[in-house]
Amino acid sequence: MNEAIRSGQGASPRAVVTPELSVVVPTFNERDNVVTLFHKLETALAGHAWEVIYVDDNSPDGTWEVVRQLAQQDSRVRCIRRIGRRGLSGACIEGILASSAPCAAVMDADLQHDETQLPSMLALLQGGEADLVVGSRYIEGGNADSFDKQRAGASMLATEVAKRVLRVEIADPMSGFFSIRRDRFEQLAPQLSTQGFKILLDIVATASGSLRITEIPYTFGSRLHGESKLDSMVALDFVGLVLAKLTHDVVSLRFLLFAMVGSIGLFVHLAALFVGLEIFNLPFAEAQACGAILAMTSNFLLNNFLTYRDQRLKGFGILRGLLLFYLVCSVGLLANVGVAFSVYDQEPIWWLAGAAGALMGVVWNYAMSGLFVWRRQ
Repeated sequence: MNEAIRSGQGASPRAVVTPELSVVVPTFNERDNVVTLFHKLETALAGHAWEVIYVDDNSPDGTWEVVRQLAQQDSRVRCIRRIGRRGLSGACIEGILASSAPCAAVMDADLQHDETQLPSMLALLQGGEADLVVGSRYIEGGNADSFDKQRAGASMLATEVAKRVLRVEIADPMSGFFSIRRDRFEQLAPQLSTQGFKILLDIVATASGSLRITEIPYTFGSRLHGESKLDSMVALDFVGLVLAKLTHDVVSLRFLLFAMVGSIGLFVHLAALFVGLEIFNLPFAEAQACGAILAMTSNFLLNNFLTYRDQRLKGFGILRGLLLFYLVCSVGLLANVGVAFSVYDQEPIWWLAGAAGALMGVVWNYAMSGLFVWRRQ
Protein backbone atom coordinates (compact mmCIF):
# COMPACT_ATOMS: atom_id res chain seq x y z
CA MET A 1 0.00 0.00 0.00
CA ASN A 2 2.82 2.40 0.91
CA GLU A 3 4.49 1.52 -2.38
CA ALA A 4 1.28 2.34 -4.23
CA ILE A 5 1.13 5.75 -2.58
CA ARG A 6 4.77 6.43 -3.42
CA SER A 7 4.20 5.47 -7.04
CA GLY A 8 1.13 7.66 -7.28
CA GLN A 9 -1.46 4.83 -7.59
CA GLY A 10 -4.77 5.81 -6.03
CA ALA A 11 -3.60 9.39 -5.51
CA SER A 12 -5.36 12.50 -6.74
CA PRO A 13 -4.47 13.20 -10.38
CA ARG A 14 -3.61 16.78 -9.43
CA ALA A 15 -0.46 17.25 -7.33
CA VAL A 16 -0.76 19.47 -4.28
CA VAL A 17 1.66 22.36 -4.54
CA THR A 18 2.54 24.22 -1.36
CA PRO A 19 2.64 27.95 -2.09
CA GLU A 20 5.81 29.94 -1.60
CA LEU A 21 3.86 33.12 -0.91
CA SER A 22 0.45 33.90 0.56
CA VAL A 23 -0.88 37.32 -0.45
CA VAL A 24 -3.29 38.60 2.22
CA VAL A 25 -5.78 41.21 1.01
CA PRO A 26 -8.18 42.78 3.55
CA THR A 27 -11.39 43.93 1.85
CA PHE A 28 -14.47 45.99 2.57
CA ASN A 29 -16.69 47.04 -0.32
CA GLU A 30 -14.11 46.20 -2.99
CA ARG A 31 -16.14 43.96 -5.34
CA ASP A 32 -15.03 45.92 -8.43
CA ASN A 33 -11.34 45.40 -7.63
CA VAL A 34 -10.83 41.82 -6.44
CA VAL A 35 -10.89 40.11 -9.85
CA THR A 36 -8.63 42.74 -11.41
CA LEU A 37 -6.17 42.35 -8.54
CA PHE A 38 -6.17 38.56 -8.95
CA HIS A 39 -5.24 38.83 -12.63
CA LYS A 40 -2.49 41.33 -11.76
CA LEU A 41 -1.12 38.85 -9.22
CA GLU A 42 -1.22 36.08 -11.84
CA THR A 43 0.99 38.14 -14.11
CA ALA A 44 3.35 39.42 -11.41
CA LEU A 45 3.88 36.01 -9.75
CA ALA A 46 4.16 33.88 -12.89
CA GLY A 47 6.65 31.10 -12.20
CA HIS A 48 5.96 31.12 -8.45
CA ALA A 49 3.61 29.00 -6.36
CA TRP A 50 1.27 31.40 -4.60
CA GLU A 51 -2.17 31.90 -3.11
CA VAL A 52 -4.26 34.96 -2.37
CA ILE A 53 -6.42 35.19 0.76
CA TYR A 54 -9.13 37.83 0.66
CA VAL A 55 -10.25 38.63 4.21
CA ASP A 56 -13.61 40.34 3.90
CA ASP A 57 -15.43 42.12 6.72
CA ASN A 58 -18.87 41.03 5.48
CA SER A 59 -19.00 43.79 2.84
CA PRO A 60 -22.51 45.13 2.13
CA ASP A 61 -21.62 45.25 -1.58
CA GLY A 62 -21.08 41.47 -1.62
CA THR A 63 -17.31 41.48 -2.11
CA TRP A 64 -17.12 38.06 -0.47
CA GLU A 65 -19.55 36.64 -3.05
CA VAL A 66 -17.29 37.75 -5.89
CA VAL A 67 -14.29 36.19 -4.13
CA ARG A 68 -16.19 32.92 -3.59
CA GLN A 69 -17.04 32.75 -7.30
CA LEU A 70 -13.40 33.39 -8.14
CA ALA A 71 -12.29 30.68 -5.70
CA GLN A 72 -14.56 28.17 -7.43
CA GLN A 73 -12.67 28.84 -10.66
CA ASP A 74 -9.14 28.88 -9.23
CA SER A 75 -7.90 27.01 -6.15
CA ARG A 76 -5.26 29.66 -5.50
CA VAL A 77 -8.02 31.97 -4.25
CA ARG A 78 -9.30 31.72 -0.68
CA CYS A 79 -11.98 33.72 1.11
CA ILE A 80 -12.30 34.46 4.83
CA ARG A 81 -15.61 36.15 5.56
CA ARG A 82 -15.65 37.79 8.99
CA ILE A 83 -18.97 38.29 10.77
CA GLY A 84 -19.35 40.66 13.71
CA ARG A 85 -15.85 42.13 13.61
CA ARG A 86 -14.16 44.84 11.58
CA GLY A 87 -10.75 46.38 11.11
CA LEU A 88 -7.81 46.16 8.73
CA SER A 89 -5.27 45.07 11.35
CA GLY A 90 -7.42 42.23 12.62
CA ALA A 91 -8.12 41.10 9.06
CA CYS A 92 -4.39 41.02 8.25
CA ILE A 93 -3.60 39.05 11.39
CA GLU A 94 -6.29 36.46 10.67
CA GLY A 95 -5.24 36.19 7.04
CA ILE A 96 -1.55 35.64 7.75
CA LEU A 97 -2.25 33.10 10.49
CA ALA A 98 -4.56 31.22 8.09
CA SER A 99 -1.95 31.17 5.31
CA SER A 100 -0.10 28.04 4.27
CA ALA A 101 3.07 29.56 2.81
CA PRO A 102 6.31 30.29 4.71
CA CYS A 103 6.12 33.90 3.52
CA ALA A 104 3.16 36.27 3.52
CA ALA A 105 2.55 39.60 1.84
CA VAL A 106 -0.05 42.20 2.79
CA MET A 107 -1.49 44.61 0.25
CA ASP A 108 -4.70 46.57 -0.28
CA ALA A 109 -7.42 45.59 -2.73
CA ASP A 110 -7.68 49.10 -4.19
CA LEU A 111 -4.89 48.52 -6.78
CA GLN A 112 -2.73 51.30 -5.31
CA HIS A 113 0.08 48.96 -4.26
CA ASP A 114 2.56 47.76 -6.87
CA GLU A 115 2.15 43.98 -7.16
CA THR A 116 5.16 43.78 -9.51
CA GLN A 117 7.40 44.24 -6.44
CA LEU A 118 6.17 41.00 -4.84
CA PRO A 119 8.78 38.71 -6.51
CA SER A 120 11.59 40.98 -5.27
CA MET A 121 10.12 40.98 -1.76
CA LEU A 122 9.82 37.20 -1.81
CA ALA A 123 13.41 36.77 -3.02
CA LEU A 124 14.73 38.85 -0.13
CA LEU A 125 12.81 36.74 2.39
CA GLN A 126 13.75 33.41 0.81
CA GLY A 127 17.39 34.44 0.50
CA GLY A 128 17.62 35.09 4.23
CA GLU A 129 18.45 38.76 3.73
CA ALA A 130 15.40 40.00 5.62
CA ASP A 131 12.58 38.93 7.93
CA LEU A 132 10.39 41.82 6.85
CA VAL A 133 10.39 43.66 3.51
CA VAL A 134 8.55 46.98 3.37
CA GLY A 135 7.28 48.66 0.23
CA SER A 136 8.36 52.25 0.84
CA ARG A 137 7.08 55.48 -0.70
CA TYR A 138 9.71 57.59 1.03
CA ILE A 139 13.06 56.18 -0.08
CA GLU A 140 14.85 56.92 -3.33
CA GLY A 141 12.85 55.53 -6.24
CA GLY A 142 9.53 55.55 -4.44
CA ASN A 143 6.83 58.22 -4.37
CA ALA A 144 3.32 59.02 -3.22
CA ASP A 145 2.49 61.74 -5.73
CA SER A 146 -1.09 60.46 -5.96
CA PHE A 147 -1.74 61.76 -2.42
CA ASP A 148 -3.63 65.02 -2.09
CA LYS A 149 -2.01 67.66 0.11
CA GLN A 150 -4.08 66.80 3.18
CA ARG A 151 -3.36 63.09 3.05
CA ALA A 152 0.32 63.65 2.24
CA GLY A 153 0.67 65.96 5.23
CA ALA A 154 -1.10 63.52 7.56
CA SER A 155 1.08 60.65 6.36
CA MET A 156 4.32 62.57 6.87
CA LEU A 157 3.22 63.77 10.33
CA ALA A 158 2.32 60.23 11.42
CA THR A 159 5.65 58.97 10.07
CA GLU A 160 7.60 61.54 12.09
CA VAL A 161 5.62 60.78 15.25
CA ALA A 162 6.27 57.05 14.84
CA LYS A 163 9.99 57.60 14.31
CA ARG A 164 10.48 59.98 17.22
CA VAL A 165 8.06 58.59 19.81
CA LEU A 166 8.29 54.85 19.14
CA ARG A 167 11.90 54.88 17.88
CA VAL A 168 10.87 53.20 14.63
CA GLU A 169 13.80 53.39 12.23
CA ILE A 170 12.28 52.78 8.82
CA ALA A 171 11.38 55.42 6.27
CA ASP A 172 7.74 54.42 5.76
CA PRO A 173 6.23 52.83 8.90
CA MET A 174 2.75 53.85 7.67
CA SER A 175 3.03 51.64 4.59
CA GLY A 176 0.29 49.06 4.08
CA PHE A 177 2.40 47.07 1.62
CA PHE A 178 4.90 44.58 3.04
CA SER A 179 6.05 40.95 3.15
CA ILE A 180 7.11 38.98 6.21
CA ARG A 181 8.29 35.50 7.15
CA ARG A 182 5.31 33.76 8.67
CA ASP A 183 7.29 32.13 11.50
CA ARG A 184 8.49 35.54 12.67
CA PHE A 185 4.99 36.97 12.39
CA GLU A 186 3.54 34.14 14.49
CA GLN A 187 5.98 35.01 17.28
CA LEU A 188 4.68 38.60 17.35
CA ALA A 189 0.98 37.96 16.63
CA PRO A 190 -0.20 37.51 20.26
CA GLN A 191 1.07 41.01 21.08
CA LEU A 192 -0.46 42.79 18.09
CA SER A 193 -3.61 44.90 18.21
CA THR A 194 -6.57 43.72 16.15
CA GLN A 195 -7.85 47.30 15.99
CA GLY A 196 -6.81 50.11 13.71
CA PHE A 197 -5.21 50.38 10.30
CA LYS A 198 -1.48 50.52 10.93
CA ILE A 199 -0.52 46.86 11.19
CA LEU A 200 3.04 47.43 9.91
CA LEU A 201 3.78 50.06 12.57
CA ASP A 202 2.45 47.67 15.20
CA ILE A 203 4.68 44.85 13.93
CA VAL A 204 7.82 46.98 13.86
CA ALA A 205 7.17 48.59 17.26
CA THR A 206 6.34 45.25 18.87
CA ALA A 207 9.44 43.58 17.43
CA SER A 208 11.65 46.20 19.15
CA GLY A 209 14.51 45.79 16.70
CA SER A 210 14.45 41.98 16.54
CA LEU A 211 13.47 41.87 12.86
CA ARG A 212 15.87 42.29 9.96
CA ILE A 213 14.05 44.88 7.84
CA THR A 214 14.67 45.87 4.23
CA GLU A 215 12.79 48.60 2.36
CA ILE A 216 12.27 48.64 -1.38
CA PRO A 217 10.81 51.60 -3.32
CA TYR A 218 7.45 51.58 -5.02
CA THR A 219 5.06 54.13 -6.49
CA PHE A 220 1.75 54.52 -4.70
CA GLY A 221 -0.97 54.47 -7.36
CA SER A 222 -4.42 56.02 -7.64
CA ARG A 223 -7.63 54.28 -6.65
CA LEU A 224 -9.74 53.27 -9.65
CA HIS A 225 -12.91 51.93 -8.00
CA GLY A 226 -14.59 52.25 -4.62
CA GLU A 227 -13.98 54.72 -1.83
CA SER A 228 -11.08 55.22 0.55
CA LYS A 229 -11.62 53.79 4.06
CA LEU A 230 -9.50 56.50 5.65
CA ASP A 231 -11.40 58.92 7.89
CA SER A 232 -11.04 60.75 11.21
CA MET A 233 -11.18 57.41 13.06
CA VAL A 234 -7.84 56.43 11.52
CA ALA A 235 -6.13 59.34 13.28
CA LEU A 236 -7.69 58.28 16.57
CA ASP A 237 -6.59 54.69 16.01
CA PHE A 238 -3.06 55.87 15.31
CA VAL A 239 -2.85 57.93 18.52
CA GLY A 240 -4.25 55.01 20.49
CA LEU A 241 -1.71 52.60 18.98
CA VAL A 242 1.17 54.94 19.84
CA LEU A 243 -0.04 55.29 23.45
CA ALA A 244 -0.55 51.54 23.75
CA LYS A 245 3.00 50.84 22.58
CA LEU A 246 4.42 53.51 24.88
CA THR A 247 2.77 51.76 27.85
CA HIS A 248 3.91 48.34 26.56
CA ASP A 249 0.28 47.43 25.84
CA VAL A 250 -0.79 47.92 29.46
CA VAL A 251 -3.32 50.46 28.18
CA SER A 252 -5.17 49.30 25.07
CA LEU A 253 -6.67 51.50 22.38
CA ARG A 254 -10.15 50.24 23.23
CA PHE A 255 -9.74 51.12 26.91
CA LEU A 256 -8.53 54.60 26.02
CA LEU A 257 -11.59 55.16 23.84
CA PHE A 258 -13.88 53.79 26.54
CA ALA A 259 -12.35 56.14 29.13
CA MET A 260 -12.65 59.10 26.75
CA VAL A 261 -16.33 58.34 26.19
CA GLY A 262 -16.75 58.08 29.96
CA SER A 263 -15.32 61.59 30.34
CA ILE A 264 -17.87 62.88 27.85
CA GLY A 265 -20.55 61.07 29.83
CA LEU A 266 -19.50 62.90 32.98
CA PHE A 267 -20.02 66.23 31.21
CA VAL A 268 -23.46 65.08 29.98
CA HIS A 269 -24.37 64.02 33.53
CA LEU A 270 -23.38 67.35 35.09
CA ALA A 271 -25.10 69.33 32.32
CA ALA A 272 -28.33 67.35 32.76
CA LEU A 273 -28.13 67.73 36.54
CA PHE A 274 -27.75 71.50 36.18
CA VAL A 275 -30.70 71.77 33.77
CA GLY A 276 -32.88 69.63 35.99
CA LEU A 277 -32.12 71.64 39.12
CA GLU A 278 -31.92 75.18 37.75
CA ILE A 279 -34.40 75.17 34.86
CA PHE A 280 -37.00 72.52 35.72
CA ASN A 281 -36.66 72.87 39.52
CA LEU A 282 -36.60 69.12 40.02
CA PRO A 283 -35.69 67.60 43.38
CA PHE A 284 -32.04 66.62 43.52
CA ALA A 285 -32.73 62.89 43.49
CA GLU A 286 -34.83 63.11 40.33
CA ALA A 287 -32.37 65.44 38.58
CA GLN A 288 -29.50 63.11 39.52
CA ALA A 289 -31.38 60.09 38.17
CA CYS A 290 -32.14 61.87 34.88
CA GLY A 291 -28.50 62.89 34.57
CA ALA A 292 -27.30 59.34 35.22
CA ILE A 293 -29.68 57.84 32.65
CA LEU A 294 -28.76 60.43 30.00
CA ALA A 295 -25.04 59.91 30.67
CA MET A 296 -25.31 56.12 30.45
CA THR A 297 -27.35 56.39 27.25
CA SER A 298 -24.87 58.76 25.60
CA ASN A 299 -21.98 56.55 26.73
CA PHE A 300 -23.63 53.49 25.22
CA LEU A 301 -24.31 55.17 21.88
CA LEU A 302 -20.79 56.62 21.62
CA ASN A 303 -19.16 53.34 22.61
CA ASN A 304 -21.28 51.47 20.08
CA PHE A 305 -20.29 53.96 17.36
CA LEU A 306 -16.64 54.46 18.33
CA THR A 307 -15.09 52.11 20.88
CA TYR A 308 -16.75 48.92 19.65
CA ARG A 309 -17.36 49.90 16.03
CA ASP A 310 -15.86 46.59 14.89
CA GLN A 311 -18.58 44.81 16.93
CA ARG A 312 -21.30 47.42 16.47
CA LEU A 313 -24.75 46.39 17.66
CA LYS A 314 -27.62 46.82 15.23
CA GLY A 315 -31.38 46.38 15.16
CA PHE A 316 -32.86 44.71 18.23
CA GLY A 317 -29.34 44.18 19.54
CA ILE A 318 -29.10 47.91 20.31
CA LEU A 319 -32.02 47.78 22.77
CA ARG A 320 -30.75 44.61 24.38
CA GLY A 321 -27.25 46.06 24.62
CA LEU A 322 -28.53 49.32 26.12
CA LEU A 323 -30.39 47.49 28.89
CA LEU A 324 -27.30 45.39 29.65
CA PHE A 325 -25.18 48.55 29.66
CA TYR A 326 -27.53 50.16 32.21
CA LEU A 327 -27.12 47.09 34.42
CA VAL A 328 -23.33 46.99 34.06
CA CYS A 329 -22.99 50.72 34.82
CA SER A 330 -25.28 50.46 37.84
CA VAL A 331 -23.01 47.85 39.38
CA GLY A 332 -20.02 49.95 38.33
CA LEU A 333 -21.50 52.89 40.24
CA LEU A 334 -21.65 50.78 43.41
CA ALA A 335 -18.02 49.76 42.88
CA ASN A 336 -17.12 53.42 42.33
CA VAL A 337 -18.76 54.55 45.57
CA GLY A 338 -17.44 51.61 47.59
CA VAL A 339 -13.82 52.20 46.58
CA ALA A 340 -14.16 55.96 47.10
CA PHE A 341 -15.48 55.53 50.63
CA SER A 342 -12.75 53.00 51.42
CA VAL A 343 -9.99 55.32 50.22
CA TYR A 344 -11.49 58.34 51.97
CA ASP A 345 -11.73 56.39 55.22
CA GLN A 346 -7.99 55.67 55.04
CA GLU A 347 -6.90 59.07 53.68
CA PRO A 348 -9.53 61.86 53.88
CA ILE A 349 -8.53 63.59 50.64
CA TRP A 350 -11.69 64.05 48.59
CA TRP A 351 -10.10 64.30 45.14
CA LEU A 352 -7.93 61.20 45.71
CA ALA A 353 -10.92 59.18 46.89
CA GLY A 354 -13.03 60.43 44.00
CA ALA A 355 -10.37 59.60 41.43
CA ALA A 356 -9.85 56.11 42.87
CA GLY A 357 -13.59 55.45 42.76
CA ALA A 358 -13.90 56.77 39.21
CA LEU A 359 -10.99 54.60 38.04
CA MET A 360 -12.54 51.53 39.62
CA GLY A 361 -15.85 52.36 37.97
CA VAL A 362 -14.41 52.74 34.48
CA VAL A 363 -12.33 49.55 34.78
CA TRP A 364 -15.39 47.59 35.94
CA ASN A 365 -17.62 49.03 33.23
CA TYR A 366 -15.03 48.38 30.55
CA ALA A 367 -14.42 44.78 31.59
CA MET A 368 -18.09 43.90 31.99
CA SER A 369 -19.17 45.71 28.81
CA GLY A 370 -16.70 43.65 26.79
CA LEU A 371 -18.00 40.45 28.40
CA PHE A 372 -21.74 41.06 28.25
CA VAL A 373 -22.70 44.01 26.05
CA TRP A 374 -20.31 43.83 23.08
CA ARG A 375 -19.22 40.25 23.46
CA ARG A 376 -18.09 38.50 20.28
CA GLN A 377 -20.65 36.14 18.82
